[in-house]
Amino acid sequence: MQEVPERAAADAEPAGPRVTIVLPCYNEQDHVVAEIERISAAMDASGYAYELLAIDDASTDETLARLRAAKTRFPRMRVIAFGHNGGSGTVRRIGTQRARGDIVVWTDADMTYPNERIPEFVAMLDENPEMDQVVGARTQESGSHKFLRVPTKWVIRKIAERLTNTTIPDLNSGMRAFRREVSLPYLRLLPPGFSCVTTITLAFLSNQHPVHYVPISYAKRAGNSKFHFVRDAYRYILQVLRMVMYFNPLKVLMPLALWLIGIGSVKFVFDMVKAPLYIPNNTIMLFMTGLIVGSMALLADLIVRSRNSS
Repeated sequence: MQEVPERAAADAEPAGPRVTIVLPCYNEQDHVVAEIERISAAMDASGYAYELLAIDDASTDETLARLRAAKTRFPRMRVIAFGHNGGSGTVRRIGTQRARGDIVVWTDADMTYPNERIPEFVAMLDENPEMDQVVGARTQESGSHKFLRVPTKWVIRKIAERLTNTTIPDLNSGMRAFRREVSLPYLRLLPPGFSCVTTITLAFLSNQHPVHYVPISYAKRAGNSKFHFVRDAYRYILQVLRMVMYFNPLKVLMPLALWLIGIGSVKFVFDMVKAPLYIPNNTIMLFMTGLIVGSMALLADLIVRSRNSS
């Protein structure tokens, strides 16, 4: 007779969170609590069961102290402190690994993204089972070095679109929601820096996981930007190429191989007309380099296919 109340009590226990919001915090003391208030208010009004992981990435200001002081006001918030600075990619990776929700949301604590729209992103995933990720596509660019950032990001985005055969309105948006289970195999690929958002986008697209883009506004950043134009732009380009090489190396290497072989073949014909029976060294080098790159492309593709089938 005692089993019935015990079973009823077990059934009455609250389920775990449906949504986990991962919020990297690094030197955001002046506005981090305001951002948490905005996120919490939106999620409380939505009715979704959620947890907010506020992860301090070894801030050198009072960010961690203010997070801990605000803990009693926000019972859904868990404060995690890093012993040393690992970068936003490390924060997002560890936060996603520790997440208890089925849906994970990435955003920033710098007041730039419309975090009051997080429930809208979650609802899209709930209402569309075939959708695996929702990304906030910014309708305008903001921040420092704007005259350099805009054309550079455009070029990188076009390279990514070409390599993935998809249209990508915003390659490196920091606001997104995705299914945690789908993301788990790709978390180990995340770099420690800002290009982690580019990586998770390309990982989903390269493996045919549907990604939906929603236009969002992008406000002026509160505090100082951690973005370094030259260093981070270089990393973005490398990460795009690395991710496509990881999933589809033929896309990167085979066009180069065919161009080299084609140019070498045309030059060979030209050389035969100009000086029969004489083949210059540069013609041989062009042709052989094309064959070597093509062989590398086929070998890399074989490795990728073997990895995916194992």
